[in-house]
Amino acid sequence: MSTQQPTARLFTAVYEGDEDAVVRLLRSGTSPESLDEDGQSALYLAAVSDRPGVVRLLLATGADPDRLSAGSDSPLCGAACGGHADVVRALLAAGAGPDREEAFGFRALTWAVQRGKAAIVAQLLAAGADPDLPGPTGEPPLVAAARRGSPGCVRALLEHGAQGRPEALAEAQRRLTLDVEAELRAGLERAHGSGHETVTRRFAEDGGVTIEVELRVGAEAFAAADQQTGHAAIATLLETSLGITTPPEELAARALRCADPDQDDWKEAVAVLGRRRDRETLRAMRDWCGSGDALRRAFGEAVRGYGRRA
Repeated sequence: MSTQQPTARLFTAVYEGDEDAVVRLLRSGTSPESLDEDGQSALYLAAVSDRPGVVRLLLATGADPDRLSAGSDSPLCGAACGGHADVVRALLAAGAGPDREEAFGFRALTWAVQRGKAAIVAQLLAAGADPDLPGPTGEPPLVAAARRGSPGCVRALLEHGAQGRPEALAEAQRRLTLDVEAELRAGLERAHGSGHETVTRRFAEDGGVTIEVELRVGAEAFAAADQQTGHAAIATLLETSLGITTPPEELAARALRCADPDQDDWKEAVAVLGRRRDRETLRAMRDWCGSGDALRRAFGEAVRGYGRRA
């Protein structure tokens, strides 16, 4: 028999994702609005721990989806920051306000955009989140998404009429020429001092590559930063939305820089050029298809094939 009090047992069960124990405790009268000694709510812990089943149990028995944990932290914001799609869905279905503001002016959309969680951004916007509410720095979500380098976030925001397109385009174009790894390392060193060992990782995400840099002491990482790199695709998306006709060779250069037909930098350039029928684009396409460079030739054939399907 556990000697813990019911509230403590509830938090242990929430943390461990033990839904049966949660059900027993709630049925025995433990409040779904229980708080721990720090004022953290059981619902917030379940949300940030990605426990959708537990979240649904707490909500079904009366937990307020909009109640701030410890007076500052929104369950929806915690779930959005972590990219926990099932938890976000459960909270929204229970009536959580998609624009609910937590401490320091953050909202769920702010977190999702900053972390490049495109699926969460789409969920929040579909639930009625305002695509133009700024984050704590006053920056429009579209500009933040362009800085993050997430084509998926940018697409979702554009589909919901987000404003700030010229500013977002300028941000994407500026980042086309930056060394992302060097920028991340410099930012970490400004915050934590220089001379630390660094480890860099690259992984596929959201139609592109995400770069993560860690600072380490021995084998232990103590600080990290990451950045998506879909800025070429974002620039192309924003130019299209603004009615800007980008020269064919510039679009080709964006695609060839990533050199990967599975990445959005390539796909967006192919789609834009494949829809065009002007003489300059058709001439460029013929040149690419006849190139002695295999990658340029593949790009030209991709444009030609898209045009036939369009």
